[in-house]
Amino acid sequence: MDKRRNTFDALPENRREAIANAALETFGRNDYKSASTEAIARRAGISKGLLFFYFKNKKELYLSLMEHLTDKVARIVVDDAFYEIDDFFDLLIYAAESKGKVLGAFPHLLEFSVRAFYPEHKDIRDAMNSWMQSQIEPMFALYFKNVRFDRFRDDVDPRHVLDMLIWLADGYLHQQRALRRPLDMDDMIAEMRCWCEMLKTYAYKEEYR
Repeated sequence: MDKRRNTFDALPENRREAIANAALETFGRNDYKSASTEAIARRAGISKGLLFFYFKNKKELYLSLMEHLTDKVARIVVDDAFYEIDDFFDLLIYAAESKGKVLGAFPHLLEFSVRAFYPEHKDIRDAMNSWMQSQIEPMFALYFKNVRFDRFRDDVDPRHVLDMLIWLADGYLHQQRALRRPLDMDDMIAEMRCWCEMLKTYAYKEEYR
């Protein structure tokens, strides 16, 4: 994979973005099984053979796309203002609102993100679940490094509070999917504000609530 990935990474940026955007649209419009690598190649303006020169198979392409998009969104969201925020909950709201703007600016990114969060196909299910779990600890260490954790009560673990917010978001998404409702980022961010206020009352020392 490394040799193929290195070959892909060495491409001019416009070529890499063309392939990534073609894959995003195809995986966003379709579930993993139905997503056609031939359609991805056609949208990217390359042959299917060349696509598989860069990526061994569809699974490798999908996982590489996930990493590419995660890095791309992080570069946009984590701006200069991000690290100036020292409040745990304010930082989460800022990141959510920034991600909402990114999702609105890139067609198919929201659909792809939801499908990736709930991987159903056996080829990617275990790999995606494992990858997502592996991201939490390093992201917590990196993105919350300037947060004032002294505002938390002594008996409250900030990492556990983050887990609670992830569980709430997961429940929200499950409910929307079960009811077959389109995902509304503005509504989800509004809900997240309520969750943050609720957890802030529980987690912070009285003088910081």
